[in-house]
Amino acid sequence: MKFTLSFTVVFTCVICFQMAPNIEGFDWFSILLLTFAGMCVTGSANAINQSVEKDTDAQMKRTSNRPVAAGRLTQKQAYIFATITGLLGVGLMLYFNIASALLSAFSLFLYAFIYTPLKKINSIAVLVGAFPGAIPCLIGWVAATNEFSPFTKFIVHGHSFSNAAGWALLLIQFLWQFPHFWAIAWVSHNDYSRVGFKLLPAKEGPTRFTALQSIMYAVLMIPVGFLPYYLGISGIWSMWVILVANIFIVVQCVRLYQNMGVPAARRVMFSSYIYLPIVYLALLADKIYIQHL
Repeated sequence: MKFTLSFTVVFTCVICFQMAPNIEGFDWFSILLLTFAGMCVTGSANAINQSVEKDTDAQMKRTSNRPVAAGRLTQKQAYIFATITGLLGVGLMLYFNIASALLSAFSLFLYAFIYTPLKKINSIAVLVGAFPGAIPCLIGWVAATNEFSPFTKFIVHGHSFSNAAGWALLLIQFLWQFPHFWAIAWVSHNDYSRVGFKLLPAKEGPTRFTALQSIMYAVLMIPVGFLPYYLGISGIWSMWVILVANIFIVVQCVRLYQNMGVPAARRVMFSSYIYLPIVYLALLADKIYIQHL
């Protein structure tokens, strides 16, 4: 299930569920159910990914010990596991609403059946993969609000809120994935190129163009970071935390452009790992609650 990756995705899904203005306090049953359902859906997508890439994973140092690649599970067993967990996870999302269940199914399909085979065809796979990587934020929000369109407004205790706030939370994680994943692809370039993965924006591999692209997406994260405050779901304290975090990522990407080395790419990678918990926990800690008047 790639537990660490799955848990990171589910973590932001749960945070975005809690960020919805109509959620007051902590409904632990809903939180635990959303966590379990999310782990099932994400785990299913990852299991399919590992089944499809069994031979590829076996050739790369960082993935050779995965269950299917190492032979601890057969492809058939992995597909059975993926089917059961996928159906269970999507089915459990129906407890919240149909919209969140459909989004979960779409995210699973996009990751397992579009992004996975596309990795060997074109580097646009990173763009495609960024959607299922960010959709869990919207899944959490929609599970709470039952509203999908960014143009919808809903009322909480007489106060109007734009559903665009859920999409803003998605956009933060969507843009974050580009410097994050390109840093990983930079560090693992030899492995990836050996098995035919095309994940860096430049055909020549790690180049200044790749570093420049990372800077561009990191810079775009700065204005997006203001949206939760602008849309009224979080306070000014979290806005400043996010601004500092975004500037820090930009600085690391600039250092990658200057140094053009694996150590600099690792700094971007590890910086991005700590970025998500800092940003989303800050948003939740600074959530604006509307008291019933």
